[in-house]
Amino acid sequence: MVRDGSWLYCEVEHLPATMIRVLGGTWRGQTLQVIPLSSCVVWAVMLKVFVCYGGVMGALKYVVIGVVVVVVVATALVLLLPTLHRVPVQYVGLSSGYEAFVPNGQTINYDGHTDPEGDLILSNGTTIHDVVWDGQYAGTIIQNHNQLVQLNNQFVGQTDPFNNQPYVSLQDFYVIKGQVPIMNTTIDGQTYYVIEANNINPADVAGFYTYDNWVSNFVKAMNTQGTYAARLSGNSPVFQWTNTTGTVAYQTMVYEQYNPYVYVAGGDVLVQPNGTIIPYGVTSSPLGSALFNFNSPQQPYNPSS
Repeated sequence: MVRDGSWLYCEVEHLPATMIRVLGGTWRGQTLQVIPLSSCVVWAVMLKVFVCYGGVMGALKYVVIGVVVVVVVATALVLLLPTLHRVPVQYVGLSSGYEAFVPNGQTINYDGHTDPEGDLILSNGTTIHDVVWDGQYAGTIIQNHNQLVQLNNQFVGQTDPFNNQPYVSLQDFYVIKGQVPIMNTTIDGQTYYVIEANNINPADVAGFYTYDNWVSNFVKAMNTQGTYAARLSGNSPVFQWTNTTGTVAYQTMVYEQYNPYVYVAGGDVLVQPNGTIIPYGVTSSPLGSALFNFNSPQQPYNPSS
């Protein structure tokens, strides 16, 4: 009979030999309830007892062995559990399409650093809300957006000197060529869709800005066959148009003049197959080469064509 509370050095079936503590019952040929040194209860384990009470030195040896086993098992669990609970990355959008992240001015502490929040507009027109941009360019996007908000605060409501119309609010957005890797996560009880930006080729990302109500139209136009980008000349008659198109065309150039380090190129236009144009500007970063036709248009725009 083994007394309740005794320590035994045992080999358990399918487990390494370790120290256990008996909760009660006889041991020879019987099933015992035991507690391993880690205090995790193992119920009804068949035991093969090797050594019982080997003196002080023997007991110390077995305690050391037991501690090592516990440390190894605990380490394995720590490494394994995050893998078991990791949500797999999903890819949204089209491999041949253009998707756009639109920051909303909010930021969130994610994974130990500050990331911008916003929407993700897909090439098929679907908009995903509660999106977080994590990884490369996160800080740049926050800085770019803050600069644009300052410019809007300074100019919106003032009058365009060319067409005598009030300036409007512009919005920055960041186009990804191809599919976007996102991962669902919960932060403070709310579900977010995190863009894994480090998994995106830097050449496939570029920043733009246009009238805030036109961002969805801009993404749609980029994904429409036959749309192309062109450049307005300095004396283009478009600046004289007494509508929002004329205002935004000139306003993008004003923002370029006031903050050339962030907004390096205004006065570009997307020309759609039906002839409608969307004026826009380009940010200095990101400036992916795969979007060269849009961030560095070479063709001049002729409104009479």
